[in-house]
Amino acid sequence: MDGPQIGLGTGMIALYEDLKRKNVVITGGASGLGLAAARAFAANESTVVIIGRDTKKLQRAVDELGTHTHYIVFDLNNVDHLQELDTRIHDTVGDVHVLVNNAGINLKKEALKVSNKEFSEIIQTNQTAVFALTRELARAMVHRRAGVVIMISSMASQFGIPKVIGYAASKAAVEGMTRALAVEWAPYGVRVNCIAPGFIRTDMSAKALNDDPERKHRVLARTPMGTLGEPLDVANAALFLASQQSQFITGVTLPVDGGYSIGF
Repeated sequence: MDGPQIGLGTGMIALYEDLKRKNVVITGGASGLGLAAARAFAANESTVVIIGRDTKKLQRAVDELGTHTHYIVFDLNNVDHLQELDTRIHDTVGDVHVLVNNAGINLKKEALKVSNKEFSEIIQTNQTAVFALTRELARAMVHRRAGVVIMISSMASQFGIPKVIGYAASKAAVEGMTRALAVEWAPYGVRVNCIAPGFIRTDMSAKALNDDPERKHRVLARTPMGTLGEPLDVANAALFLASQQSQFITGVTLPVDGGYSIGF
């Protein structure tokens, strides 16, 4: 898209006038893709609330992002107390215009060795908590007849990737929720979309790929663009889906993967 941009680190952040002064909630916003999204929305002069469990990481992020960024310490697995979180968010910034469901956990383990408890923990964090928070914050969106929800999925929901059964199942559910909620809430002006990142250059992916050169070679050979993505690539996709530039888009899962999903 041609238009105003601002440089940040390894790339350029797209700027959208309609995102100014919008209130944006980002779960898992203190690190990785969540922090990249927080930087991007802050650069667009949105008021950003990041949610997580690590107070020190949250404080560092807010110190970096500036005065229009806030944090709330909260364990999203406490699904029975999400109304309290909703109240804290409203007391901090008022109405929520955009929700980015970024927080999630993973477990790399052979399926035959995954316990019921381990599987349930992943489903609880990546699926149940995502739905429960979305439901609570969307009540006001539906009432106002305006709002945007952005889910974060993964290529693990679309490909048979071994040793991540819980993660793959939870992210497939997220994509299903995206479509179901998009249809249910479209009459009320609430759009629900999803981003499915490919291999993105984060600390987690660097550790996984740098320790396994053969796997890294396979990843890059399968990716038509021949490189890993940057966190900012995912953040820019979130900006677009949150903006009025995507006002007629709902219920989609957008791969941000350099063509990995269509590569051969």
